[in-house]
Amino acid sequence: MSLLIFFLVIIFVLVYLGYTTSKQFSWHKLLQSNFVQRQVDEENRDLFNLLPRFLGFDKSMTYLVLFENNTELRPGGGFIGVYGVIKLNQGHLEVVQLEGTENLDRNTPDGWRPVPPQPLSEHLKVDRWYFRDANWSPDFTQSAAKALELYQAEGGVEAEGIDAVVAFTPTVLEELLKITGPLIIQDLEFTSDNVTEKLEYEVEYGYDDKGLAFHERKQIIQPFFSTLVNTVSSDLFNLPVYLKLLDKLAGEKHILVYTSDPDLQKVITAKNWTGQLAQVKSDYLLWVDANLAALKTDHAIIRTLTYKLTPQTDDRYLATTEMEYQHTGSFDWRTSRYRTYARVFVPKGSQLVTAGFDQGEELDKTWFGKFISIEHGQSKTLRVEYFLSADIAEQIANNLYTLFVQKQLGTIAHELTLDLDFGKNIWSALPAENQSNYGDAVYTLQTDLRVDRKFSIEF
Repeated sequence: MSLLIFFLVIIFVLVYLGYTTSKQFSWHKLLQSNFVQRQVDEENRDLFNLLPRFLGFDKSMTYLVLFENNTELRPGGGFIGVYGVIKLNQGHLEVVQLEGTENLDRNTPDGWRPVPPQPLSEHLKVDRWYFRDANWSPDFTQSAAKALELYQAEGGVEAEGIDAVVAFTPTVLEELLKITGPLIIQDLEFTSDNVTEKLEYEVEYGYDDKGLAFHERKQIIQPFFSTLVNTVSSDLFNLPVYLKLLDKLAGEKHILVYTSDPDLQKVITAKNWTGQLAQVKSDYLLWVDANLAALKTDHAIIRTLTYKLTPQTDDRYLATTEMEYQHTGSFDWRTSRYRTYARVFVPKGSQLVTAGFDQGEELDKTWFGKFISIEHGQSKTLRVEYFLSADIAEQIANNLYTLFVQKQLGTIAHELTLDLDFGKNIWSALPAENQSNYGDAVYTLQTDLRVDRKFSIEF
């Protein structure tokens, strides 16, 4: 279960039992009710016991909510176009703020000029690091901490009292509307198929048709979410379906949570909801894209990630990682040529072979980065070669190889192909290859990155 699942459980229970914030009721009695207990398995019991703290019964909790648009992909999940601040106090939810990030950023104090990462300043032409661009790190704990830092510096409401950061992508809305059915807001029909595009249009162009000022262009967000919450919270009989869905979305990194409370953070880290980079001793791969001034073009990009290993005569292994981008769109109000600064995170100590890439170290990983542009209707492949670090080569020499391929936050399920030549026969592998590929020195597999993938091979 995710943090949002527990919010929904309690909202549904309160609605079902007819409670309002003005009524007196026993919180502990409610938690012990058969209805609530049936929603919690032993695996999630520790989190359930912390539920009163999440809902503000020990003390009022204030959440910074980031709406990360994954059709404009960023390392931390998606462009932060809208944010909200909510408070939970004794189970009562109050929306303190809900607006576009540009409203906050335009009021940034002139003297506050933090230097942005070089690709942001070069390709977005920004003069400082703004809140909307906070999620430059592919590790959500790092991006959330930066978001809090910039939010406070720009004078955000309740800035000093934020207890946790929660982020989600439009994929969550699309999946929820598959259950609720269409929603009508301001005479507009939102469905699972059109909700992302229609919300984007309304805040980019539709507001002008209604005679609204630019700073009011995201006014539809609040009535949309109010309608969605009311619809979901009144749909009690579909509760198991919602729980299963939100659990799945958290596992696929479309819902992310960070809190400064060490006890709460420990529990959500154990559930793998924090979007952290995996700290592993094995081979590792993470491909990270940052859409820079390419509108919402990620909706039209099909990605295929390929990873190859080739043994060398000096006992080293040459790794080749490549991403094929297929641009299926055409120029329109939300689609342009695709512009991305791509980074490949690999084991620390790996040595770059391909010229023309930036490189650095971050979060105990080595990374290689490069900017690439793809015209509509075209495909282009970005390839980088490097020698694996010596400790990974030693593991192979000791007849055991493991690989952890991590998905970028907010991505859907792009394809992954492995073609790993170890120069010696494979004894066993998990997951197994197709049986026709057994009995040689090459591990070949095709899968996707809907979730993180782990591979283990013995020789």
